[in-house]
Amino acid sequence: MVGGIVSAEKQSGFTHLLDPNKKWFNNRRLLTLNAWIVLLLITSCTNGYDGSMMNSLQSLPQWKDYFNHPTPSQLGLLNAIQNIGSLAGYPFAPYLSDGLGRRRTVIFGASIMCLAAIIQAAAQSVGMFIGARFLIGLGLTFAANAAPMLVSEISYPPYRAPLTATYNSLWNLGAIIAAWTTFGTFRIPSTWAWRTPSAIQGLPSVLQLFLAWNLPESPRWLVSKGREEQALRTLAYYHADGNPQDPLVQYEFNEIKAAIEFDRDVVANIGWKSLFNTPGNRKRMRIIIAIAVFSQWSGNGIASYYLNQILTDIDITDPTVQLLINGILTIWSLLWALIASGLIDKLGRRLLFLTSTIGVLFAWIAQTVSFAVFWEHGIPAAAHSLIAFIFLFSCFYGLALSPLIVVYTVEILPYHLRAKGFTVFNFTISLALIFNQYTNPIALAHLAWKYYIIYCCWIVFEIVFLYLYVVETKNLTLEETAALFDGEAAIEEITGNGFGPAKDKPKEQESSTEKEVAQFIEIEDIRKDSPFLTKDV
Repeated sequence: MVGGIVSAEKQSGFTHLLDPNKKWFNNRRLLTLNAWIVLLLITSCTNGYDGSMMNSLQSLPQWKDYFNHPTPSQLGLLNAIQNIGSLAGYPFAPYLSDGLGRRRTVIFGASIMCLAAIIQAAAQSVGMFIGARFLIGLGLTFAANAAPMLVSEISYPPYRAPLTATYNSLWNLGAIIAAWTTFGTFRIPSTWAWRTPSAIQGLPSVLQLFLAWNLPESPRWLVSKGREEQALRTLAYYHADGNPQDPLVQYEFNEIKAAIEFDRDVVANIGWKSLFNTPGNRKRMRIIIAIAVFSQWSGNGIASYYLNQILTDIDITDPTVQLLINGILTIWSLLWALIASGLIDKLGRRLLFLTSTIGVLFAWIAQTVSFAVFWEHGIPAAAHSLIAFIFLFSCFYGLALSPLIVVYTVEILPYHLRAKGFTVFNFTISLALIFNQYTNPIALAHLAWKYYIIYCCWIVFEIVFLYLYVVETKNLTLEETAALFDGEAAIEEITGNGFGPAKDKPKEQESSTEKEVAQFIEIEDIRKDSPFLTKDV
C-alpha cells in the first residue's frame, strides 16, 4: 500500500488569507515571535551537545586519565545513562505538557538541566559524572517534549514546518559548540579540559530558565483549557499585529476551536490506549515509531558517539586531528540539515525521506567497502576515502533523518494525542540510542568493518518502509494534516453512516456528539481550497 498523497495542485485553506507583503524580516511582531521560537529551538542544542561532547571527551587524555581509561562496556554506560534518565521522565512529560502548559514544562526541564550541568562540571568520581548525565536526560525529556510542540503551535503558518524542522537540525549546532569547545580546551593541562565543556552544556538551559517566562503559550493549549479569549489575543498579537478580526486569525482560531471541540466530544478516551484505538491512530504510530528507530539505526550512532574509535581503527590516532575532523563534520551536518529545513514545503516530506535514505544506503556501502579494504590490506587511500564517505553520509542523513522526524511526528498527531504521541516518539529514540550505545563499541571492537554490513541490510528495509507508508503533508495546517489519517473512516465510526447521522437513528435521537461532528464537517466543507484526500492513506 503506497502512502496517500495530497493533491499537489491544491493549496491549504489558509494560503489565500496571508498578506504577501508580510515577511518575518519586515514585521516587528513576527520578528519577536521568531525570537521566542529560537529560544525554544535551542533545546535541541543540549541533546546534540551531549553526543558530540562525549565523542570528544573520549579523545582527551585528561578525561581518560581522570576516569581510569573506561572499558568499552563502561563507555556504553557513560553514553547511555543520559537516555536512561530520559526514560525515567517519559511517563510524566506528556501530563506536564498538557496540564501545566508547554511553556512551564520547558522551564521545569531547563531548571533540572541547569542543576545537572553544575554537578557534571564538578564531578569528583565516575558515579557523580554518571548521576549528572542521568539528570541531564531527565530534564531534557520535559523540555524536549514541550518545546517542539510549542514551536509548531505558535508559528506563523507559512513558517511552521521550516521552523519545526529546524528544531532537530539544531542538534548539530549543539554538536558544533561541543566539538569546538573541546578542541579549544584540549591543551589545558588539568581537569578543566573536560570540566569546561561539561559546564557549557547547561548554557541553553540557563537562557531558557531566565527568559522563557515571557514566551507566548500555545493557543491550542489555551483553548483546551477554556481560555479562548487569551488564545485569540495571542494569535492576533503575533499573527495579525493585534487585530483579532483579521481573516487569518479568525480562520486559525475557528479551526482550532472546532478541532478541539471535536476531540473533546468525539474522542472521549484520550489515555495511552487511544494512540492505538483507531485505524488512523495505528497508522500514525506505525510511522512515528519507525522513523524514530530509523533516525538512530541508520549508522549515525557510530559516527555520533564513536567517531574517535573509527578513526583510531584506521590509524588516525592524533587527538588533535580527531577533534578537528569531528568539529568540521558537525558544521557540515548542520549546513545540510538547515538546507533541508528550508526546502521542506517545496520538496515535500516523501521526496526528502526517500532521497535521504537512498543516499545514506549508498554512502554506508561505500564506507563499508573502504573500511574493509583498509582493514584487510592497510591501504592509506582507503582510510582517506572512508573519511570522505562519512561526510557524504552526513550530507544525506541531514536531508531528512535529522530535520524531518520531529516536524513530521508533531504535525501528523492531532492535538489531543500530540503530547503522548510525541512522548512515544522520544521514548523509542531513547531505547534505540541505549541499544546503540551499549552495542556499537562492543560490536566494533569484535567485528570491525563486518559490523557495517548489518546496517547496510537494515537501511534497505528503511527505504521500503518509507516508500510504502509515508504520507505527504506539505502545505497543510496541523488540523488539516490530522484529517489525512482519519478522513471519512473516523466519521463513519462515530455516526454509523459516513457524513451525517446514523442511518437507523431518527433525527430527534441524534446525540450531541453527532451534532458536533456535523458542525465540524460543515466547517471542513467551507474550505474549498483545501486539498482533496485520497482514500489510500
